[in-house]
Amino acid sequence: MGTLLSIFPLWMVGLWLLACIALCVHVVRTGREMFWMWIILVFQPIGAIVYVVAIFLPEQLRGTGVRRLQAAARETLDPTREYREAKAACDDTPTVRNQSRLAAAAAELGRYGEAEQLYAQAAHGIHADDPALLLGRAKALLELGRGSEAITVLERLTAEPEGHTPVATLAFGRAYEAVGRNGEAEQFLKNASERMPGFEGMARYGAFLARQGRLAEARDIVADLDRRMTRLRGQFRKEAQHWRDLAAKAVTEG
Repeated sequence: MGTLLSIFPLWMVGLWLLACIALCVHVVRTGREMFWMWIILVFQPIGAIVYVVAIFLPEQLRGTGVRRLQAAARETLDPTREYREAKAACDDTPTVRNQSRLAAAAAELGRYGEAEQLYAQAAHGIHADDPALLLGRAKALLELGRGSEAITVLERLTAEPEGHTPVATLAFGRAYEAVGRNGEAEQFLKNASERMPGFEGMARYGAFLARQGRLAEARDIVADLDRRMTRLRGQFRKEAQHWRDLAAKAVTEG
């Protein structure tokens, strides 16, 4: 402690002690061997750093990965589980939150007509301009081939920050293409491809270019997707493969 006080100001030492206490609480709650508390408290600051690097961070990272794998496994083994649970919750308590959850589950299963109706029902009263509900409904309308209606819904988002996110930008681009406004579609799809994480934005932009007869540019995007996929593993690669194939199919058909 004397060493810490001689190096750092008192307020920093106080913060450090709070962090050490938090680590000690983590030791107790997670059932770790009690010698870790001794290491954290006696060998400051090295002991706390060792615990964070050796125990805390790997646990957090592993926990995230495990949860993702568990979710992927549940989806593979029982793909309708979330839909059934969401429907039971909605039937029991038809709140906006439960309707939105059921709509998302229906869309995930490709039941876009049901999803669109649920989003429309949920978006009433004080929730009429809820960005999540509007965007969810617009995406369902796009899957149903109702581009003009999707644009009408999306335009209600433009006054909100959520109307300018990469996801909303992608939806605008798809909607404009659906109604033949290809100049605007390219502007929005290109913007989304540059800002959106993952492969969907790039893939949809590549597919758009292929449908416009710009096959060389579309092939370049597919090649870029292929290069990026080499760095992915597991569930991330499976999702990326889906979007890469969407773009490649459009190139082949073009």
